[in-house]
Amino acid sequence: MIRVMVVATSPVVRAGLSTVVTTNPRLTVVGSASDLDVLAKEVGQLQPDVVLVDLSGNFQQAVWEKLLVIQEQQYPLGIIVIVEELDSIDLETALRSGIRGILPSTSTESEIVAAVEAIAFGLLVLHPDAVELLSIREKVVTNPVQSLTPREIEVLGMLGSGLGNKAIAKHLHISEHTVKFHLSSIFQKLSVSSRTEAVAVGVRLGLIML
Repeated sequence: MIRVMVVATSPVVRAGLSTVVTTNPRLTVVGSASDLDVLAKEVGQLQPDVVLVDLSGNFQQAVWEKLLVIQEQQYPLGIIVIVEELDSIDLETALRSGIRGILPSTSTESEIVAAVEAIAFGLLVLHPDAVELLSIREKVVTNPVQSLTPREIEVLGMLGSGLGNKAIAKHLHISEHTVKFHLSSIFQKLSVSSRTEAVAVGVRLGLIML
């Protein structure tokens, strides 16, 4: 049996997703949560193989960092998220945070069940529309000032001050792994490959004041 935990703000959505999961005899719902804070408290005890998270109408960019922290504190989870609009999220950041499946809220019951099974077996699941968005974004040059999150700008500023990963983690009260996650995102958005390059670009863009 594949153990599944359902996370959704709406109790109606939680019940609906739980019903969808249990239509497959190989899947069983071991628990549900109303938000990521509840998930963090219960996931260790429930030990799900896959966590199905509904983000429709309740998406915040910080969700990726929260999910990353949950995996650090517990164990690597097979997380699949359902979002209202695929083009409203940063797919690259989501994947770097450990997400293994991304589906739109228009997905059918059979698509959700198939995705849960695939992720339980270690596969990565992306809706065809998400794959198309990834290819489009590779060709579009975005404004890095607009795409960097406030936390990433904060981390970039600390790089400019010469702080290492451990010092940044201590200052922001996060793990070194989370710092590396932010650095990876910064490097990708600024199209750089080193801390020195990131600082140089940050200075040029006015993100770092020397």
